[in-house]
Amino acid sequence: QVQLVESGGGLVQPGGSLGLSCAASGSIFSINTMGWYRQAPGKERELVARINNVGSTNYADSVKGRFTISRDNAKKTVYLQMNSLKAEDTAVYYCNYYTKYPRSLEVWGQGTLVTVSA
Repeated sequence: QVQLVESGGGLVQPGGSLGLSCAASGSIFSINTMGWYRQAPGKERELVARINNVGSTNYADSVKGRFTISRDNAKKTVYLQMNSLKAEDTAVYYCNYYTKYPRSLEVWGQGTLVTVSA
């Protein structure tokens, strides 16, 4: 059993910055990928960024150069630093955990709302 608890969402003005964190607990396997997805109203959930246990990262083109994902394996926590925020970044952000070991497992957090508005 794996649980994810997100924090850090809120309201920010365009051009501002916000940081999200996601703490994992339970039966965490050391080989895993953690990431952030988002879902805006009326749109499908999309990948924002992900990072594996050795630090390899992937970013959506729309956030490259503005968002940075990082993780602390000892704390079982993944972070998302969001800079130069735009109105189109407004969405519910979901933390995701995925591993193939010892069997395939995918877990989602409850989501945290990020609103970018003047």
